Amino acid sequence: MTGSEASMNTQADLPRLAVVEVTGSRPDQREYHAKVQTLISRVTGEGEQGGWQVTRTAAADVSVPELLAATIDADAIVIVGGEDIAPRFYGGATGYEGETRHYEVADAGQIALVQRAVAQGTPLLGICRGLQIINVALGGSIVQHIEDDGIHRTDGVPIDRILTAHGVTLLAGSGLAESFGRAEISVQSAHHQSVGRLGDGLVAAALAPDGLVEALEHVTQPITGVQWHPEAPDAPADQLGVLLAVLGGQLASVRFAGELAAA
Repeated sequence: MTGSEASMNTQADLPRLAVVEVTGSRPDQREYHAKVQTLISRVTGEGEQGGWQVTRTAAADVSVPELLAATIDADAIVIVGGEDIAPRFYGGATGYEGETRHYEVADAGQIALVQRAVAQGTPLLGICRGLQIINVALGGSIVQHIEDDGIHRTDGVPIDRILTAHGVTLLAGSGLAESFGRAEISVQSAHHQSVGRLGDGLVAAALAPDGLVEALEHVTQPITGVQWHPEAPDAPADQLGVLLAVLGGQLASVRFAGELAAA
């Protein structure tokens, strides 16, 4: 066996992580798109460094069946940040303050991904919009606009400075509290919407100082969502690594359970 063949075999043995973004192109929002790409690149880069075989798909750029097919072999999934979810998916109305462009094909595809992950027990992490997608996919609602209170975002500044730092309380008994080994962490966030009514099977796992839900977990499935950005350049250095390690641990548990069932 040649060195290149051995390398290919080693790569094929790595667990497969599907990173799913909203869209691969925003020609009318170049600065915002560049910021989003920087954040996603940190997820893919740290995933690869952590031993994952990473693929990346833009949900708005394919059909829902194509997105599901592209991620069918994924061992774990990360749904990253982006624009607001179209209100029709959670029974809301348009015309709210701060409303962004909607990518309804991406919404439908990512919602379908979450529902399949819950049905099949696939580990899934949602970041920012990804947390909201999880909640909507399971029947929850969205608070369409939260006033700028200096906690969740910084308004009226260039896109590179919109992220703000604040503390988060990880709730006792949550998987996140166990994974981080402490009850209080500092996070970077930038969002004008938040979780409203929690979806079926979901519980709050972390709260912001004003009481807004900053993370959620599924009670029986390996599904986690964080409202903050662990992949932000100024986020604590270990934060994204901890969350990706959670996915790895969940995958190991899923595989072990499958082996027991097959024995």
